[in-house]
Amino acid sequence: MEKTKLTGRIVTPDDSEYEQARTNNNLSVPKFPRLIVFCQNVKDVLNALKWVRENRIPFRVRSGRHSYENFSLVNGGLVIDISEMCNITVNREEMTAKIEAGANLGRVYNELWKYGTTIPAGTESSVGLVGLTLGGGIGMLTRLFGLTCDNLLEIEMVRASGHVDAKLIKANKNHNSDLFWACRGGGGGNFGIVTSLTFRVHPISKVSVFSITWGWEDFEDAFDTWQNWAPNTDVRLTSEIELKSKEANQIIAQGEFVGTSSKLKQLLQPLINTGSPTNVVVKEVPYIEAVQFFDDPSGNRPDYRKRSGSFLNKPFSKKAILTMKQFLANAPNEHSGIWHQSLGGEAGRIAPNKTAFYYRDAIIAQEYLATWNNLAEERQNIRWIEALRSALSPYTTGDYVNWPDRLIRDWPRAYYGENFSRLREVKTAYDPFNLFKFPQSIPPFKRWF
Repeated sequence: MEKTKLTGRIVTPDDSEYEQARTNNNLSVPKFPRLIVFCQNVKDVLNALKWVRENRIPFRVRSGRHSYENFSLVNGGLVIDISEMCNITVNREEMTAKIEAGANLGRVYNELWKYGTTIPAGTESSVGLVGLTLGGGIGMLTRLFGLTCDNLLEIEMVRASGHVDAKLIKANKNHNSDLFWACRGGGGGNFGIVTSLTFRVHPISKVSVFSITWGWEDFEDAFDTWQNWAPNTDVRLTSEIELKSKEANQIIAQGEFVGTSSKLKQLLQPLINTGSPTNVVVKEVPYIEAVQFFDDPSGNRPDYRKRSGSFLNKPFSKKAILTMKQFLANAPNEHSGIWHQSLGGEAGRIAPNKTAFYYRDAIIAQEYLATWNNLAEERQNIRWIEALRSALSPYTTGDYVNWPDRLIRDWPRAYYGENFSRLREVKTAYDPFNLFKFPQSIPPFKRWF
């Protein structure tokens, strides 16, 4: 039988573009693939998967390059990159959009805006839509429209078939429904290579946004007011608060309200009246300007990073708030922080076992952030993140699979809670040979063939 050939744009270590092609958003876990294939269409994906099976070479799948632990890269193997598959087709009559899996959020938001529509998703424009969706997907419309994966109608996926073959399949609520369940919160890269996603889209025009800044002296009061207000306010309002290091001297709450600025100002009174805000911005803008308002340029640039996270099922006690304050007073550098987003609303109306995303009862998602300038600083930053996560663990639960942390020992329970066993069943059905694997991939149950 004739051997399969790789097709698409192929980059090797000898090519001038290799350094850029191998680099992900996180520079702190460098990897050096033997080959990178940028797939242009489904045929290229099929060929790539057949090729690695025939040649028995390790591989990873990549889209947006935002895998925090660089699970989408591999030393000495093949990276199957789908980022150049990014076509978007909108059906305004049916209010659906079919989006190729390589599209990033910036492209998605801008294309859907042409039709006066959107989907609830993240904020950084360079993040890949597919990875975000497969892990759940939280952002500035979560409380009104649910998680990104809650708006997913269908996926197309290339899966392993037989001993060396590959085939394209579809999954939705009626067809391969177990796989469809798993792809709504089960994380990226576990079951196959998603090539397209079809979403329900929502009409959108003008929205109102806000930003309120406090200094370090208002740390406790600002966070406590926000945590008790944000998950319980009008469902049309989703917000975030970032607690920055003492050196940075900023506590910043921001959010998006699908309504008027006058109504938003009323809703914001508890925050505005807390402490002594140094800056308050409330404005009504076209939705696409709100997308730009929340887009963080620093999150889109490759850098040395460590991330981890957790969920809150109830507000933090005063002791927990002071624990955060202590860590941020002794942060490795000014670029350290703790970020929170309000949940609840539509995202909390779905049962934990209805999709693979387990943390439906959480009121807040919490992310721990560290960024540094050179390799010599890596160890102290990673130790700070791990100590912070450990110190807050009595008050938190789990972790978000899109914020993977390779140092979490019981990661299956942390990411998937009670849904892990069912995810293993799906893995066994669709990838019994465990072809799609990485340090924290879902393992299949052992089967006798």
